[in-house]
Amino acid sequence: MLPVGSYSEHQLTKSKGLVMKREGLLSGRGIDSAVQKRWQLGVTRRTLLRNTALGTAALAAGGAGAHAQPAAKPPNIIFILADDLGYADVSCYGRRDFTTPNIDRIAARGTRFLQGYANSAVCSATRVALITGRYQYRLRLGLEEPLAANPEVGLPPEHPTLPSLLKRAGYGTSLIGKWHLGALPKFGPLKSGYDHFFGFRGAAVDYFSHVNPFQRHDLWDQDVEVHQVGYLTDQLGGHAVDAVNSYAKSGQPFLISLHFNAPHWPWEGPDDEAESKRVAGTSLRDFDGGTQKTYQHMIEAMDAQIGRVLDALDANALTENTIVIFTSDNGGERFADTWPFTGKKTDLLEGGLRIPMVIAWPARIAPGRTSDQVAISMDWLPTLLAAAGTAPDSDYPSDGMNLLPLLAENAAAVDRKLFWRYKGKWQHAARIGDYKYLKILDNTFLFNVVEDPLERANLKERHEDIYERLVAEWQAWNATMLPEIAESNTRAFTGKDLADHYGSQQASEAPDPTLPLRPLNQSAR
Repeated sequence: MLPVGSYSEHQLTKSKGLVMKREGLLSGRGIDSAVQKRWQLGVTRRTLLRNTALGTAALAAGGAGAHAQPAAKPPNIIFILADDLGYADVSCYGRRDFTTPNIDRIAARGTRFLQGYANSAVCSATRVALITGRYQYRLRLGLEEPLAANPEVGLPPEHPTLPSLLKRAGYGTSLIGKWHLGALPKFGPLKSGYDHFFGFRGAAVDYFSHVNPFQRHDLWDQDVEVHQVGYLTDQLGGHAVDAVNSYAKSGQPFLISLHFNAPHWPWEGPDDEAESKRVAGTSLRDFDGGTQKTYQHMIEAMDAQIGRVLDALDANALTENTIVIFTSDNGGERFADTWPFTGKKTDLLEGGLRIPMVIAWPARIAPGRTSDQVAISMDWLPTLLAAAGTAPDSDYPSDGMNLLPLLAENAAAVDRKLFWRYKGKWQHAARIGDYKYLKILDNTFLFNVVEDPLERANLKERHEDIYERLVAEWQAWNATMLPEIAESNTRAFTGKDLADHYGSQQASEAPDPTLPLRPLNQSAR
């Protein structure tokens, strides 16, 4: 873990606190003499990623101390999840054309992971891993890419979850925003550990009408459908502020899962109600809509609501002992900035998996740091349970890693073995050390993703021994998961959808024919 501080104040900021442009970083312009010297001596790709502009977030950390003493009370937790946000879509990860000052505030107060991964390249699969702390492929629900209008598939209410385990430890638990883990009457957030729920149950809704792609209204307060007027991002932020204020009065430790739908389609900023009316009656996946400016406004609106939540913590004197996490459920979609990676949502290329991942906890985590630790969505369950003084259910051990020693005790980063599978285009991936095995259709690759984050140099013949080892490890891991099945949904972009996907056909619903056939159980323990 390295402190942010390689650049001077002048070099880190522009007239309105914009982050250093990446063109300047790459060409050597705007870099202080020490950094310039390191560049001349040969900077590594890992160092480049570490030092990509944190902007005024680094300055906001100020002279705060290390806060190494344990908190006297269990920490409060606010888990903020964006939807389809790209790795470089926020200014503390290098966004060039606008800033996200409130997300940067979180980074400045804590740690910014430079090798953060989503458990999947689509939303509901990652959300399974996030809430259970386990590979999503252990549950039938996790085979959906994503879950789409199948009322018989969802998160089993009896399965331990992050909210249910925290609730058992005395926490109040609230989900505000997107659920997408199964429909009523069998499934829902109130059946899986949350005390309170305000939001929507499916994959997406219109930001103004709150109607989903199947033309059904989808906004709920608890299990009661509610009709409210307003831009959904603002409504979710308002409910989160109310929740903070309410918990502050009660004195109960709390988990607030604030799961925004931004910046997921439909492409509607706060002033785009006319666009909402234009796409009414459609599937909302408007391939004829959206612009970079609209996308910017959606992210800025989310950032503004995050600022309201942080201000509520400050006003209630809760900031010091509240863990605040900001991340995304998968890599970015069509308007996203995924630099320096290739690929987008639905791809197991780095751009479909790498996500912003920041955490602040002033009572325990030193401010203004970055970490090269490889981390993944399912790590948050064991990490947050450890922070709360509890642990995963012994019958459902987490596949994730407790990051708390690294974050609060400055433990060294460790190598990881992480695995992915995506039925669309028969994709496989494994990240072991600095190397990554990747399969897309019948094409296979080996990349050093630290030195080659663009995934251009295929090393599988130069390092045949490493390639074969990673393939064997992936196959051994896959044998412990549920098999792919024809019945599960999958999705991938085609040449008809996006011009840069020319030649790409609709993904087959059939399982990867190279995998052995196995019977399906409802879970893989």
